Amino acid sequence: MLLIRNGFVIDPKSQTAEKLDVLIHNGRILKIGKRLWERMKRKPEKTIHADGLIVAPGLVDIHVHFRDPGLTYKEDIESGASAAAAGGFTSVVMMANTKPPVDSNETLQYVLEQGKKCGIHVYSCACVTKEMKGLELTDLESLSEHGAAGFTDDGVPVMDEALLKSCFEIASKLGKPVSLHEENPEWIKENGINAGDAAKKMGLFGSQREAEISMVARDIKIAAETSVKLNLQHISTKEAVELIREAKKSNSNLHAEAAPHHFSLTEEAVTAFGTLAKMNPPLRTEEDRKAVIEGIKDGTIDIIATDHAPHSKEEKDRSFADAPSGITGLETALPLGLTKLVQEEQMPLIDLLARMTCSPAELYDLNAGYLAEGGPADLVIFSEKEAFELKASYSKSKNSPFFGVPMHGQVCYTICAGEIVFDSRRMKRS
Repeated sequence: MLLIRNGFVIDPKSQTAEKLDVLIHNGRILKIGKRLWERMKRKPEKTIHADGLIVAPGLVDIHVHFRDPGLTYKEDIESGASAAAAGGFTSVVMMANTKPPVDSNETLQYVLEQGKKCGIHVYSCACVTKEMKGLELTDLESLSEHGAAGFTDDGVPVMDEALLKSCFEIASKLGKPVSLHEENPEWIKENGINAGDAAKKMGLFGSQREAEISMVARDIKIAAETSVKLNLQHISTKEAVELIREAKKSNSNLHAEAAPHHFSLTEEAVTAFGTLAKMNPPLRTEEDRKAVIEGIKDGTIDIIATDHAPHSKEEKDRSFADAPSGITGLETALPLGLTKLVQEEQMPLIDLLARMTCSPAELYDLNAGYLAEGGPADLVIFSEKEAFELKASYSKSKNSPFFGVPMHGQVCYTICAGEIVFDSRRMKRS
């Protein structure tokens, strides 16, 4: 048995927020209550003294790229899972744009079997279209039967409206979510940078905001004609936030996510960090950043997801136009949320945790993201205001502008299925 003693337990699903003990046995939460240690008939094998610490459900990230199969020099499932555990995540959903992509049962089974070897819960989406070419649907029914958590061609948009509607109709019957990358290439000259002041300084044109706005408007309309659970990924523009806010009034199956970099940085970061701030969709203006934050605060954007996208140093050292887009994010997501949203924007901590636990878990129908007696013993224990600075990483890749940036929020322990998979005092990043 494992006893977590005197922690401040916050569970957004039950709206619990009080000082409690948590007793864990055989991978489940056996008991939650006050001063449990006084009533225990036998001493637990291990006790975590959580005085002054927050005890919350293990974080859930529904948007990670672990690059396995095919691109494991960037990341593999084991290293990605280790980075997730260090960031307080106990459940992750991998995207399908691997090499080969997850468009067959064989590839899906490979990634799921590799995931079982890790210390956390690893799920995977399957592709919407074969080879992610946008021309023909995959066998969605068979992929669902073989364990696909949902469907996405993340990395590229699905441009064929009729094909996308067919996907929505099938996914709705299967009860699986569809997550979409919302960037129309017709509005993009160079990807990874906003068509604004920073691009002009670098002699580039960049990605116009209409790339996202047009796709969000289109897909909201198509989704309204079905009952699909639709997730609009990594929202970056104020107009898209407002479109989603209005659409949610009549469509409860519509969801949206924001990445920590989009509520933390603006396009000016590109002039400071170069390719380490190159991402799709790009960082935009301060007005957009503020709109994303307001969307998170009022629930228009109900999910925070990292879009953890590792790349090698050699790739990111290329010219801006030639370097790949994306940054790592699993180990900095919670500290950025605590720093940028809770401390700077006065967002209630319980609301931040909801966007990172129960909301993403419910979209993907995962048994995760909550604390309850009899429920899974997946927890994160962290110090809300303790100084944190990422100096090394469990990820194979180090492509992040947040290395060495002072933040608040140190993950102390991550517990998955009752086992301690991260202990900040004993485990060292490289």
